[in-house]
Parts: sequence; structure tokens; C-alpha cells
Amino acid sequence: MANSGLWVGILTALTALGASYITARATFRAARAQAETTTRAEALREERERRRSAYREMMSCVHAFNVVTWQIDDVDAARDRDSKGRLLTQMYERVGPAIGDMNRAMHEVRLDGPAAVSDAADHVRNMARLVQQRLNALLGDDSPERRDAYDAAYRDFREAYVTFIGLARGALEVKGK
Repeated sequence: MANSGLWVGILTALTALGASYITARATFRAARAQAETTTRAEALREERERRRSAYREMMSCVHAFNVVTWQIDDVDAARDRDSKGRLLTQMYERVGPAIGDMNRAMHEVRLDGPAAVSDAADHVRNMARLVQQRLNALLGDDSPERRDAYDAAYRDFREAYVTFIGLARGALEVKGK
């Protein structure tokens, strides 16, 4: 009988040790899962903030470019050819640095991605270059055909920019599981 008490004690001790081991493993797994979830959430938050900053900078550079291109209304309102030429020259001189800033911002977007947004930013920059070329063509020839080409290039630029905004917004959306 004393022998069976010893076995009951041993079995009780082993059961307690087993339960303790199982509880410890479950606690460890839960803590590890929580740490991984927290780390992943923090990494996603940082990625989102980096992207938001890059996209915002790109948008700011596009706005600065637009400020220059919107001066075409002043060119249209100018009364004489010399005034128009002077305003077009000023626009052309200012549009280059604006594209340079846009180029720098586009490379930031390229680093932070995703690829679709990066490609869209690159397309915006390329369309801005086309607007610059059409503006340069207006310097020597302000014919209706040249002006129509400028307006068409600007519309294409604007469409590319709207596409970029949509893709950037989509990339910043928080997606739940």
C-alpha cells in the first residue's frame, strides 16, 4: 500500500510537471506571436510613413511644376508678342528646376515602391518633360498648332498625375485580414 502511495505521488508530480511544461510552451508561443505581430505592425507602419512622405514630396514637386505651367494663362493674356515671348522664356527657365525636383522626388518613390506607384511617378516625370519640350517649341512659334500640342501634353501630364495619386492612395491603404 505504501508502494501505491509512492506511485500516486510520482504520477501526480509527473502530471504537474507535464502540465507546467505545456503551459510554459503555450505562454512562450503566445509571447513570441505577440512580439512578431508587434514587430510586423511597427515595420508596416514605418513603411507606410516612408511611402507617405515620398508620395507627398512627389506631389509637392508636381504642384511646383503646375505653378509654373499655369502661367500660360498670363501668356495668353499678354497683349504683344514681346511680352508673350518674355513670359514664355521665364516659364521655360523655371520649369527645368521644377522637373529636377520632381526627378529627385521620383527616385524617392522608386525606393519606397511599390512598383506600380514607382512606374506611375516615372510616367508623371516623363510627361512633365514632354510639357517642357512643348513649352520650348512655343518660344519660337506661338502658332495654334504648337499651343494645341502644349495643351495636349499638359492634359497627358495631368492624367498621369491623377493615376499616380490613385495608385499612391491605394498603396497607403491599410488592409485587414
